[in-house]
Parts: sequence; structure tokens; C-alpha cells
Amino acid sequence: MARERYGAEVAEALGALLRRESRARIYAALTRGADGVDEASYPVISGLARRGPCTAAELASDVGLDRSVVSRRATALQSAGLLARSPDPRDRRGTLLELTPAGREAVAAMRDRLAAEIDAHLAGVPAEDAAAFARVLRGFVGHGPFSDGGAPG
Repeated sequence: MARERYGAEVAEALGALLRRESRARIYAALTRGADGVDEASYPVISGLARRGPCTAAELASDVGLDRSVVSRRATALQSAGLLARSPDPRDRRGTLLELTPAGREAVAAMRDRLAAEIDAHLAGVPAEDAAAFARVLRGFVGHGPFSDGGAPG
């Protein structure tokens, strides 16, 4: 018996998930009530939490924004006490962006909110299916065509 092909179905679902409107809606829900973070600054604070201390240019490359946009959003996050700037030890002309303890707490709270939202949507799914979905998705992200070691074909 031939194995079914699911690539087109997965690609369509990923396309819907990655649309700018979908991301904006998710970011708005995650940042609702978060002091100093909104849907525009969410990619910056989340990317910085994932990457660790880095320059605005490095972070811009990671999150797919222009460096000047990252710098402006970083300034807003800094004003809110969620981000700090320090000299880059690799380049005296550069500046590193780094989350403050309050910034790390804010990211943790938003990620907890996201996990709770996902759990709520998976509540109607049989536990073994939800576990299989999580396992397969993690494997796909870690070893699939979009991982550091994979190349989209």
C-alpha cells in the first residue's frame, strides 16, 4: 500500500500560520495586558529571549525586520525597563541588546499564555493525538526542511 503524501496539506497549513495577519493576531493576543510590549515589539523581545544578547543588526536578521525598526522597538522596550543596552565587547562601536530580568519575566508570561491557549485548543483532541502532534511537530521543526540542517527543496 502506497504511503499518502501530506506535503501540500502541511505547506498550506504552514502558509496560513506564517501569514503576517495571523502573526499579528497572535502577537496582539499574547501582548494584551503586558506592560511595555505590544504586537509590534513582540518579535523583538521574543527574538532576543530566544537568541540572547546580540546587536540590533543580528536580531534584525533573525526576526526578519529592518535594523532601524529593531532599534526603534528596542528603544521602546528599554524605556519600559524590559531591555538594556551595553557596549559590544566584540566591537567598541557596537551595542548589545539584552533582556532585563523584567523582560525575561514578560517573555515567560507571554509564552505561558501561548502554551495555555494552545492547550485550550487541544483540549478536545484525544490525548494520544495531541501528544503525537507535539512530537511530530517538534521533530519537523528540528529536522525538517526548515531546520538549520535542512534545505527547502
